[in-house]
Amino acid sequence: MTDTQATLADLLIAACAEVWRDDPEWLATGITPIPRLGASLAKLSFNPRLMITDAENMFLEEPAPIGPRDASPTAEGWAPYARTFDNLWGGRRHALVAPVQIDRFGQTNISVIGDHAAPKAALLGARGFPGNSISHPNSFFVPQHSRRSLVAGEVDYVCSAGYNPARWPDGRPPHRLELRRIVTNLCVMDFGGPDHAIRLVSLHPGVGVEEVRDNSGFDVVVEGDVPATPVPDAAALAIIRRLDPHGIRASLLKGNPPAVRAT
Repeated sequence: MTDTQATLADLLIAACAEVWRDDPEWLATGITPIPRLGASLAKLSFNPRLMITDAENMFLEEPAPIGPRDASPTAEGWAPYARTFDNLWGGRRHALVAPVQIDRFGQTNISVIGDHAAPKAALLGARGFPGNSISHPNSFFVPQHSRRSLVAGEVDYVCSAGYNPARWPDGRPPHRLELRRIVTNLCVMDFGGPDHAIRLVSLHPGVGVEEVRDNSGFDVVVEGDVPATPVPDAAALAIIRRLDPHGIRASLLKGNPPAVRAT
C-alpha cells in the first residue's frame, strides 16, 4: 500500500492517536469523529492501557466502530457519571477536544463568536471546558487551520484555562493545567516554546512553514528543520478502516484530499 492511498483524514486520525502514545491507564476522550477514531487507533495499535467508553455508560473491551453497527461492543465495566468524574477530577483523563477558536495561550472558545452580550453566533456554551481544563491534560483538534480558528489576541470568550497569567486567580496556574498538542489540517503543534508558546512539531506532507504562519493569528515558534507528519502505514490504515466501516471520515474534510498534497 502506498502513501498516496491514505487520505488527509487518515493522517489526522493517526496524528491524533499520537497524543495518547505514552499515557498510563487513563480515560482517552476524543471529541468529534477524527479525535475519537484517533483514541481508538491508539488503543488498538500501541497503547492498550487506555480506557475507552461507548460515549454513554460503559467501558469497552475494544473501541466501537463509528456509525451504524450490527452488534453491540463488548463491555468490560460500568461507567456511570460518578465513576467517569472520579477519573476526570482525579487527573486520569486526556481529552482531545475540537474548539471553535484557540489563542496563543491555549485558551479555547466553544461558546460565542463576537461579544458575549450581543454575539454574531451563539454556539454550545462553555459546557465542561472550564472544569476539564484545570483537572486533566488536554489536546486540541482544529480541522480548518486559519486566522478565524487560531486567533490573534484572546479568543472571543474564554471557555477553558490556558497559559495566560492574567487570567489565573492570584496569578497562580491551576494545579493540573497541562496543554499538550494541537492537531490541524496543516500541521501538529505543541506548547513547547518559551513561556509555553505554541511551537511547530511537524508539517503535513506538502505544507510549508510559511503557510502555517500565514494562517495563524499569532507567532508560531519554529525550531530548526521541521519533520513531516508521518503518513499512516498499512497496518494503521487497516485499523482505521475497521473502525470506520462506512467511510464517514471521507465526508469530514472538503474534497477528501490525499494525505500527501500534490506539489
